Amino acid sequence: MDGEISPDDVKELLESDADVRIVDIRDQHSFSHSRIPGSENVPFQELTSRVEELEDASRIVTVCPHGKASVQAAQLLSSYEGTADAQIESMEGGLEKYGMKFGLVAGSTEASADGAGDTESSADAGAESPF
Repeated sequence: MDGEISPDDVKELLESDADVRIVDIRDQHSFSHSRIPGSENVPFQELTSRVEELEDASRIVTVCPHGKASVQAAQLLSSYEGTADAQIESMEGGLEKYGMKFGLVAGSTEASADGAGDTESSADAGAESPF
């Protein structure tokens, strides 16, 4: 693992179309509810069986609700031979910190692909948790 990356730096990477894969390790239901635009869902319990999907990545950022489990996920990914050449980081503060600052998209995958849901923040969920 190459350490942690700030939500500001993640946003900058996404806006610059950098070659980065944002790996959200939450369950499918939580991912469907809210996520960083352009991120992909690989639930933590599936990481070991799906690591080969990430072997072509040059940079991977793992994300979770609060930035704790994503550290473990980044360490796990770093231990695999197929991702040894990748820069692997965990986003500090997690989706909570990113969402409070930039908002998260919700709903269909199409919204994250075209950016249509970019203004939909976690606050729009009302009393329901954004995760």
